[in-house]
Amino acid sequence: MCANWLNLKKDLDTINKLNFDYLHLDIIDGKFAHDFTMGTTIIDNIIKNSNINLDYHLMVNEPSNIFNTFNFKKNNLVNIHQECSRNLHRDITNLKKKGLKVGCALSPATPLESLDYLLDDIDVVLIMTVNPGFKGQSFVPQMLNKIYDIKNILIKRGLKTKISVDGSVNYKTIPSMIDNGADILVLGSSSIFRENSSIKKEFQKINKLINES
Repeated sequence: MCANWLNLKKDLDTINKLNFDYLHLDIIDGKFAHDFTMGTTIIDNIIKNSNINLDYHLMVNEPSNIFNTFNFKKNNLVNIHQECSRNLHRDITNLKKKGLKVGCALSPATPLESLDYLLDDIDVVLIMTVNPGFKGQSFVPQMLNKIYDIKNILIKRGLKTKISVDGSVNYKTIPSMIDNGADILVLGSSSIFRENSSIKKEFQKINKLINES
């Protein structure tokens, strides 16, 4: 959702040459979060023009209703929101049956306790450090404590679940996010897609910052 849609093919060509782990796709239905992004036609074209593993972030009510509309590939990561699924365990199980990695996303106000009995079943916990929806929102500083707390829970339980962080991930916040336990950083409008700069240049700067952190 943070890419320049008028230059998407050019940006994808650049991204394909860099060492990204995932290409993060924000999918919003206008109900859970008040915006709309991309549908399957756009995503299928992105797949054709990208060689990077996909990270689907489904910000939609009852995400299971649209699972079969996507051309998921084995080992794609699919994040669904705890707040959106009436039967979260069933949805996680169905995604795992497709050979996918599964993440559970938590909005800022959603407590970690809501995942108590699901942590053994998921590959990623996605901590939203802004409220789901529009790009360019301000960082919610209390989320650093949330990252720290889930990291310690995972360590105590001996789990290898990764912590992903999404929202206002930039030069100011990245060191603290890493320091508190973040494993995956979702880069957006305040970092990799900065105006008046290039993706390659920002990637190199961020990579240096990550290594230093």
